[in-house]
Amino acid sequence: MGERKVEDMSLSALFEQARKIHLTVTESGADQDLVKKGCEVLEKCEDMISKLGLFSSNETKDDISTNNLKYLLVPFYLAELTEKLAQEERIQILKISQAKLKEFISFCEAMELVPQEELEASVQGASNSFADRRALKIARFRRQRAAEAKLTEIKERKERRGRSTKAATLSTPVEVGEDDLLDDDGEEEREVSFLLEIPSK
Repeated sequence: MGERKVEDMSLSALFEQARKIHLTVTESGADQDLVKKGCEVLEKCEDMISKLGLFSSNETKDDISTNNLKYLLVPFYLAELTEKLAQEERIQILKISQAKLKEFISFCEAMELVPQEELEASVQGASNSFADRRALKIARFRRQRAAEAKLTEIKERKERRGRSTKAATLSTPVEVGEDDLLDDDGEEEREVSFLLEIPSK
């Protein structure tokens, strides 16, 4: 995972290392040394995020820089890696993991990043019936597919705009309405990209 010390790394580099560790551990159930390293890196990320004051409880998702949006995932990754720690104090480990997960969910709710049907299901107490779990999984899958399609559409619009701008210099008409979508694309892309980062369970 590199020779640089955690203390010498930037927040961006730390987060990328933590993301890779999380992915490796999630997919292959890696050894405890890697899990501990991931927790250490994520704790350093949390410390840096706090010192830099990147997030505030009175902010909305619109107030957060697009580059910083990914750092909202730090407590989620930390919750998942903490849960995989093999220690004798298992109950304590699970409590720490649960606290981090609650922190992540609370922040997502405050930022209005949690879909309404998910909130309603959690308030009513999600049913454990097979049919309800299946319906929830299907809804999540559809949201993910819709988000992926939206991201593709935004990228295609940007490409068309680039071609239209180039064509305009050659006296070719620009598609009507394309320029009006410029501001909307940035906001949509932020939300869609963040939603695609959160793993569906």
